[in-house]
Amino acid sequence: MSVEREKVRFASGAEECAAWYYPGTDGSCVVMAGGFAVTKEPGTDLFARRFNEAGLGVLAFDYRGIGESGGRHRQVLPVRRQRADWQAATAFAGTLPGVDPARIALWGFSASGGHILHAAAASPQGRPPVAAVIAQTPNVGGFAATRHATRHQKTPAMLRFTGRALLDAAGGLLGRPPLLVPGGRYPEWRQEVAARSALGLVMSRPGRATPRVRCPLLVLVCDQDATAAPGPAVAAARRAPHAEVVHLPGGHYAPFLDGHEAAVAAQLSFLRRHITQASPIPQAASGER
Repeated sequence: MSVEREKVRFASGAEECAAWYYPGTDGSCVVMAGGFAVTKEPGTDLFARRFNEAGLGVLAFDYRGIGESGGRHRQVLPVRRQRADWQAATAFAGTLPGVDPARIALWGFSASGGHILHAAAASPQGRPPVAAVIAQTPNVGGFAATRHATRHQKTPAMLRFTGRALLDAAGGLLGRPPLLVPGGRYPEWRQEVAARSALGLVMSRPGRATPRVRCPLLVLVCDQDATAAPGPAVAAARRAPHAEVVHLPGGHYAPFLDGHEAAVAAQLSFLRRHITQASPIPQAASGER
């Protein structure tokens, strides 16, 4: 099935975010963003198309500073600014033709999977709360998650990176251009990011927000994930009032590779129950499978 999407832009702060809008047929909208410094092209489209083919609307955006979005400091991704972009994207989705503001879900992968926990917990007053959240292999932060990630890195490389990040952070305070480090594994986007951004991500602890996420929450973890520790993500989900956990075999990118069909099936089932059929929130505190 051919999926037609359109380019749209929305304001976030004094700048603009670029997005793709896939009009749906059922009044829902899934707001999506890719992982750390990953644009919408490789980061969301594989899932966005499948959601849209099922009738859901989708708004997939780039954070300020990367991709087609605005932002004076390119490849600089402060956590606070990314969280503000989520609030702006969610508000914009509610204004799109045919979208019911009470049927908006958030979908985030990796670092974005952590950001949406905070975004859902901090839903502004005067606006319908987010209806559902999907956190795919999320980085929930904390000591255990950081220790897990560093276990798969060589000590000299970690020390060099930490020194570069601290130097870049100091340079940022003085208004200097960012020190860029390579990242990513696909050719479709600029595969580098300011070192200070990674330092900010390490300090973030979005998993603490899950007790305040009142809407249905699906956390998908991969059991051999060497990037975002599955254990802390499962623990964070258990603190949420209405959470489900789905386990897949494989590493961090398995939902985009061999585990894609299983990931799509689990996520579509969740979305159909909570934003297309408008089912009530289940009484059980959490579930795991």
